[in-house]
Amino acid sequence: MKEKRFGIDIDGTVTCPSSLIPFINESFALNITLEDIKQYDLAKALNIAPDAMREWFDQTEPAIYAASPLAVGADQILAKWQQQFHLLFISARRQHLLDITKQWFHDQQITYDHIELIGSHDKLDAAKKQQVDLFLEDKHDNAVMLAEELSIPVLLFNTPYNQDAAPENVIRVQNWHEADLWVNQWLKTGDIAPLLRS
Repeated sequence: MKEKRFGIDIDGTVTCPSSLIPFINESFALNITLEDIKQYDLAKALNIAPDAMREWFDQTEPAIYAASPLAVGADQILAKWQQQFHLLFISARRQHLLDITKQWFHDQQITYDHIELIGSHDKLDAAKKQQVDLFLEDKHDNAVMLAEELSIPVLLFNTPYNQDAAPENVIRVQNWHEADLWVNQWLKTGDIAPLLRS
């Protein structure tokens, strides 16, 4: 019987964090990599006017989401977790993108118990409603807020744009395989300490 309920962000967590980069480079005649994105706010990170970035993102969002590559190992770990846990995908994507989102999950052969597109980065209410025991996220302030407000562990997928300090129940992981190792440790010991790296 499934007991634990995992809240899982989609973009930059299940999808590869560099998904936007080819679209940015083509649209803005740039030649950047993920390592160049040091802030979550793309307008600030790229020194592009916020209105121009917002308009571009609104137009390009469906194509980005349809073409986003899967993060390495996500399909294997999620398939394993699906047998053990409730997988509840909670995303800042807007509701009109639900069909594209579900099609992407179908194409990637990722099963889920729930997908919720809330149209906002504030995932606290959705996470409370879904009674999540653990959250997986790539946005630093989301991770901190969820960890502090819900008193749950949050796995923060390490990227160049989320390097600020975080409380101890926000645990940085490098990839999905490390996330799985951490979950196994947590289930066995109840300990939320980061993995010890040799």
